Amino acid sequence: MADEPQRRPAPTRPRPEGTRPPSWKVTPTTDGRGARPDKPAPRGPNARWLVVLLVLALLGLNLWISSQALQPNPRVRIPYSPTFLTQVRSGNVSEISSTENAIQGTFKNAVKYPPDDKNAPSSTRFSTQVPAFANNAQLTSLLESQNVTIDAKPPDSGPSFLTSLIFGFGPTLLLILLFVLVARRAAGAAGGAGGLMSFGRSRARRIEGGDQRVTFHDVAGIDEAKEELTEIVDFLKNPDKYMKLGGRIPRGVLLSGPPGTGKTLLARAVAGEANVPFFQMSASEFVEMIVGVGASRVRDLFQQAKEAAPAIIFIDELDAIGRSRAAGAGAFSGGHDEREQTLNQILTEMDGFDPRTGVIVLGATNRPEILDPALLRPGRFDRRVAVQPPDRAGREAILRVHTRSVPLAPAVDLGSIAASTPGMVGADLANLVNEAALGAARRGHDKVTTQDFTDALERIVLGAERKVMLSDDDRRRTAYHESGHAIVGMLTPGADPVRKVSIIPRGQALGVTFSAPDADRFNFDERHLLAQIKVALGGRVAEETVFGDITTGAESDIQQLTRIARSMVGRWGMSRAIGPIAVLPTDGVNPLLPGVSETSEATQRLVDEEVRRIVETAHQEVTELLRAHRSNLDGLVSALLERETLDEADAYAAAGLTRAKEELEPAPTVAS
Repeated sequence: MADEPQRRPAPTRPRPEGTRPPSWKVTPTTDGRGARPDKPAPRGPNARWLVVLLVLALLGLNLWISSQALQPNPRVRIPYSPTFLTQVRSGNVSEISSTENAIQGTFKNAVKYPPDDKNAPSSTRFSTQVPAFANNAQLTSLLESQNVTIDAKPPDSGPSFLTSLIFGFGPTLLLILLFVLVARRAAGAAGGAGGLMSFGRSRARRIEGGDQRVTFHDVAGIDEAKEELTEIVDFLKNPDKYMKLGGRIPRGVLLSGPPGTGKTLLARAVAGEANVPFFQMSASEFVEMIVGVGASRVRDLFQQAKEAAPAIIFIDELDAIGRSRAAGAGAFSGGHDEREQTLNQILTEMDGFDPRTGVIVLGATNRPEILDPALLRPGRFDRRVAVQPPDRAGREAILRVHTRSVPLAPAVDLGSIAASTPGMVGADLANLVNEAALGAARRGHDKVTTQDFTDALERIVLGAERKVMLSDDDRRRTAYHESGHAIVGMLTPGADPVRKVSIIPRGQALGVTFSAPDADRFNFDERHLLAQIKVALGGRVAEETVFGDITTGAESDIQQLTRIARSMVGRWGMSRAIGPIAVLPTDGVNPLLPGVSETSEATQRLVDEEVRRIVETAHQEVTELLRAHRSNLDGLVSALLERETLDEADAYAAAGLTRAKEELEPAPTVAS
């Protein structure tokens, strides 16, 4: 029903790898020049608390000095007459200081003003203002008669020079101290020294193989890739063998393939086979907000590798900085952005170093089509190794590698498990083994059984079961929806066999129909693609036929069939109206400017019409098919409502159908 898992297209070619690497010894290289520094003793909790207390003490001291420097001298403001004159005549004024018409002084006894206000402040320090019309000569005589000390120097001339110096520069010095402390701790966390001067140094992780290095023996399902890289390993071991005949090893090797196929692990295996230093760094680690840091790190990385030669530099996710400079807005940026400067530095380094130094650059990317042509030309990345998803034999080999440390029950057949996992790559298979082991532990098994692998595969492909209490109407509608998928899959030539049907909610779906081929498929014919569209329509058409209305449960089905139909018309030339012309952009290739397209508006309208024609024709055929086999549909629904989940044999038996034994072409699909 709602949001069911989509059918996954088949892989195009086989054989990646997939291994779990043994423990590697990682040595940061921020000490410079490729040498492995002794690892400093880690700071304990006491040292960290001392730093925190020191910083807090400095902050408190700075706040106290600032408050003292800014604290105003408390003085009571009194009127000249009669309060000031009265206090002078009564002999309560001890001294005064005058600047122009302002008078400040000190009382012998504290005075409160206004005297009638209970909350008024009282102080021995006062200030007042002499009116312009006052007789200064009489005031002077009065003050002298009362023996008042008279001074012309203002007592409140501001803080002292030392206080001003501390208050003016104290916060700045404190901020500098804090910045230095943070920079030193960051450098220590990175495993190196140098503080602020190490900001532009390479952050590559240097890996030494040692006794437990990763080799090709630890990597499965990559026979073609091994053959491509064997020459690289041999050159690193025996460079004179090639140099004496004038041969030059490729400076760069690009590993390309879908995510999870094991490109990083393959690069480590090359370094392990050659037993040379391995510098690993992600391309995104080069780029910083500060201009020029990325290029500086590139220079430092290559310098370290040259001094440690023979060595391997591995740059993962190369497309983060190697994207084509002529695509999109980058063509109008002027070439001054940080990412482009970093790319230019990589191009310069790869083009400039002597191949006799024994430094080889390995790059990995999931999107080789978007890389800059200058990066792929001979002399830089002049060899490309495709790391594709594995075939059945490759998947079985990968499973054997990942289950080395997993106790398996005697009945577990890794070949059968590999056959039921078409399209999975090394990372998927590693996750499958891990989920099976976790499931066995939850059930208290001593060994991992076949049922643990089956449950783990269903959890990954179909989603985890949800504890949702569906009403009887919802269960019945869900049963018809999933049965519609299954019946169409059973009766449509070219469709993958139905392996399991369930109305137990999983993930975001209220029910699932799982289909898988008997063998791997590397090419899709028009019949198979149309069968996929019809199977996706089966659930919606079943609801229309039985209930006379539709629900939102076919959302993912509609998205899936629309994508297939549009690709048939615009990418694969399977429409007579359009012909063998590609009118849809391939992945990763976009117009130079927004709104610019290589196809006319009339052609785009024709594509939409052809997509609609294909879907409507399939809808009509599925409707006729389900009406003609309504009894089979009802029989499967009854079994689902009773048992909730049916495997392949039970599903075909409940529907009253027998699976036809056809000559199947290689083809993997997971249908919902």
